[in-house]
Amino acid sequence: MRILSVLCVLAFLLAPSFLLADPHFNKTVIVILPNGAEATISYNTVPANVTRAENAPAGTFITPRSPSLELSAAVSSGGTEIPAGKYTIGVIKNGADDWTMGLYKGGLSGTPDMANVIKLDSMYSSSMGTAEHMLVDITPGSGKFEGKAVLTLHFGTMFLAGALS
Repeated sequence: MRILSVLCVLAFLLAPSFLLADPHFNKTVIVILPNGAEATISYNTVPANVTRAENAPAGTFITPRSPSLELSAAVSSGGTEIPAGKYTIGVIKNGADDWTMGLYKGGLSGTPDMANVIKLDSMYSSSMGTAEHMLVDITPGSGKFEGKAVLTLHFGTMFLAGALS
């Protein structure tokens, strides 16, 4: 009887944490790019925890829970051709506050071979506010990316934009 009482008290105390748990959503974004290619992004709105990225060594491809990009036709980024196919979206740490957006062909299992990472013509900012959960999208470009489609990744204070054309 005492064990049942303890279990009831624990259930009562823990119930609010389960009811108020932070929800995470599976999202899919489908965009027709200016060249006619269909781009499909799939990801989960995981909480922003940039500690792993900050502690990664330079030259490392990092991806928070492997968001993916599927292209129905070839596109390019800064003169680099990106063939049709499915890619894992991630970032490459160049230095303490210097990042490049990258695409890895297919899904990841273990440490990616950097020779298979496509570096996008990209911009990094840490002053675009904070995304408490990962946000991935394709938006119209501005500034240096004016007139181009831009793949964006916002995770914590990390904001990257990579041109696609």
